[in-house]
Amino acid sequence: MRDGFIKIAAATADIRVADVRGNTENIIAAAKRLAAEGAKVIAFPELCLSGYTCGDLFLQEPLLRGCADGLIRLAAETAGLDCLIAVGLPVSVDGRLYNCAALVCRGEVLGLVPKKHIPNYGEFYELRHFTPGSDGVMYVDLAGRRTPFGTGLLFDCETMPELTVGVEICEDLWVPDPPSTALATHGATLILNLSASDELVGKNAYRRSLVASTSARLVCAYAYADAGYGESTTDMVFCGHNMIGENGLILAENADLTQNSAVTACVDLGRIVAERRRMNSFDIKRDDSFRRVSFELEAEQTALERYIDPRPFVPSNQAELERRCEEILTIQALGLKKRLDHTGCKTAVIGLSGGLDSTLACLVTVRAFDMLGLERKGILTVTMPCFGTTDRTHNNALILSQALGTDFAEINICDAVRLHFRDIGQSEDVKDVTYENCQARERTQVLMDLANKHNGLVIGTGDLSELAMGWATYNGDHMSMYGVNASIPKTLVRHLVAYCAGRSEDKLRRCLEDILDTPVSPELLPPEEGVISQKTEGIIGPYELHDFFLYYLLRFGAAPRKIYRMALKAFDGAYDAETIRKWLDTFYKRFFSAQFKRSCLPDGPKVGSVALSPRGDWRMPSDACRELWLEE
Repeated sequence: MRDGFIKIAAATADIRVADVRGNTENIIAAAKRLAAEGAKVIAFPELCLSGYTCGDLFLQEPLLRGCADGLIRLAAETAGLDCLIAVGLPVSVDGRLYNCAALVCRGEVLGLVPKKHIPNYGEFYELRHFTPGSDGVMYVDLAGRRTPFGTGLLFDCETMPELTVGVEICEDLWVPDPPSTALATHGATLILNLSASDELVGKNAYRRSLVASTSARLVCAYAYADAGYGESTTDMVFCGHNMIGENGLILAENADLTQNSAVTACVDLGRIVAERRRMNSFDIKRDDSFRRVSFELEAEQTALERYIDPRPFVPSNQAELERRCEEILTIQALGLKKRLDHTGCKTAVIGLSGGLDSTLACLVTVRAFDMLGLERKGILTVTMPCFGTTDRTHNNALILSQALGTDFAEINICDAVRLHFRDIGQSEDVKDVTYENCQARERTQVLMDLANKHNGLVIGTGDLSELAMGWATYNGDHMSMYGVNASIPKTLVRHLVAYCAGRSEDKLRRCLEDILDTPVSPELLPPEEGVISQKTEGIIGPYELHDFFLYYLLRFGAAPRKIYRMALKAFDGAYDAETIRKWLDTFYKRFFSAQFKRSCLPDGPKVGSVALSPRGDWRMPSDACRELWLEE
């Protein structure tokens, strides 16, 4: 339960219609098994103590009395379990019958939530037996105890502030204005749906989309427990389609609907809370329309029994990855197209190093020129070899320009940099930051002046990961007139270039593949025996780790402790704990110290949910303290 993680379950126990004693025993056994496996919240189906398909037996006193007794027995026999349990049963109140969910924890029935929307169409005839639950809360007598009853109930976990549980029942989800909307806007982070949804051709796909979209719209976790085998098949068949959704994703779902089973998932309620906090349009109401009931669970650490993607910026599905690449390239190109169109510029100037970032910027610029119907010769690609340039990157820059049909210029800046060294008293033998940055700033000066000369724009090549880490020379490669890669993380840059390579003719494809195979480097230090000596990831750490850290820092405001824990899971077998801790510390130190570079970024298009533009997503003081983050 620490760090916002909690394991929940949606379960279908074996039942027989109207066999309340047997059903209760099976539900208790299932609850004990799931609790032993670590589930802290367990939802069972609608009317599961009696069976959903009892028909007019619901009007019989023995069945109703048996269900009340069964609920009391279930509460007593699960009193030692550290979990919240939701079960369905018919409840008689003031001479009316209600289809209810009972919430049970540590031997106590916390409340009864009646179904609000009663279906009476097609194969359903619930109004024959049940009365719709009305808004508000009253108290009913249950085994001599005053028990809250009503649709206006929310259940707060005192030991896990992120956990507030709301309940709706089956049809409630399918109506235009489901109760879950009010539940979520009053603070529910987990919605339980106790359901008895019969199986029809194609219905499971719609049911799945309904759960996924509801969890996305309400920014919540959603557990859907469905009636299954054991219900009467006089007119319907039930398959126990259990699901757990989280903010648009189905985390767990029955693989085999031919037998009753349970699904469990480790949901991240911390992520839910963070997302709501970020969305100022998600307005949490605090009024008297809901009665809040408290319960306690042991505050222990939940095992991370969920997949944590080590590359959150990169879709794991190949078809989705290709679709995403095409979409991103189009967004980048459209951004540049508008800027060129607005300024009237028909020339773009790009410093082409033969590395990944400048290659992507060039590919995007070619797209923008093609969209505008401009000649590609209007793209001036400039290679500026100096002390660290290798033959490999130099040749790839030339081949790339030729294959794309752009104009090409080579300007060796060695003499200009040496002259500058002399002017500022810098020894060429001292390979320090001045030695490196003089080269980067000289290149930027050349590009800017060429843009002036040709009435063009300098296209920035730096990516999101470099901006996060401050891995750019201030007023050097940090500066441009439009930065097309500004919101593209390094792990995604590689896939975008690979996507283009897979759709290119042989000469361009071979060049792009070699660029992909080249170590990431600014090439500001002399090569060793003709091979790149300065490898970025050996200095600041692996970009796949930094992109992971960046995603959870910016997207969900996660604390370093939580990010570290998730990284251990995501990169298990790839990096040890000490390595992850080392680079996480490096990330935070560099991220905080580099804000001054991000505060004056050139314009560039946002393409994903994480960006660092000071005009859009990230407004941070350049002199903010980092100690709180480094102390975790």
